[in-house]
Amino acid sequence: MYGFPRRSSGTKIIIKTPREITIMRKSAEISALALKHAGEMVKPGVTTWEINRAIGEFIKNRGAKASFRGLYGFPGNACISINDELIHGIPARKRTLCKGDIVSIDVGANKDGYHGDNAMTFYCGGEEACSKEAIKLVRTCEQSLQNAIVQCVSGNRVGDISNAIQQTLEGAGYFIPEDYFGHGVGRDLHEDPNVSNFGKPGRGPRLTPGMTIAIEPMVCESTKKTKVMRDKWTVVEGNGNLTAHFEHTILITKDEPLVMTKLV
Repeated sequence: MYGFPRRSSGTKIIIKTPREITIMRKSAEISALALKHAGEMVKPGVTTWEINRAIGEFIKNRGAKASFRGLYGFPGNACISINDELIHGIPARKRTLCKGDIVSIDVGANKDGYHGDNAMTFYCGGEEACSKEAIKLVRTCEQSLQNAIVQCVSGNRVGDISNAIQQTLEGAGYFIPEDYFGHGVGRDLHEDPNVSNFGKPGRGPRLTPGMTIAIEPMVCESTKKTKVMRDKWTVVEGNGNLTAHFEHTILITKDEPLVMTKLV
């Protein structure tokens, strides 16, 4: 979850100690399990408020706190965004899911002072209930995240991650909103560096073992332009068309990247 667009010099990157990594792995696991639990609730007739409440209870029962609750004033335990809503959707008692919706859920958990952060776009009523256009968009966004993770090796640069996302999304004919990014994550939910969803390879901060970053590709179907709704949070696609959002928390190691929010 990225609260507000920002720019960063990338000069305050925090390398985590083995102890901090151990704590973060637990936070990430709780975040991933909470997201999985939320995804299982994505069914026609369920409200976003019910999912929000279940996420909060799930995280609390595991001795953690919902990272997003109160962050910059955000009122929910998670961001739940539907169809043309790209990110930061506020859960609401009267917002009911419908068959064929695509629902992006962004969840973070804070355990012992460290955060895990992840997001996924789900099909309401199953993939078979959604349009071909929606399925292609969601699959492409997820693939862009997988392609980005491949670049998360020591010695590469943040721009290699960004470019992998850009090539995947734009190569499929989609559009990338320019004002929202992935980010470093750790004791603070949002740390340096920014991890943009577009950029040139070989540019930006160098990836170093002990770095922990949240990579989160976001994609719009028909325009890179977005707008923020009257609630001052919900970001929607400029033309009112479909969007998708995926995210994982990644640890840079000396070898292959460790996807901390991936469930075995």
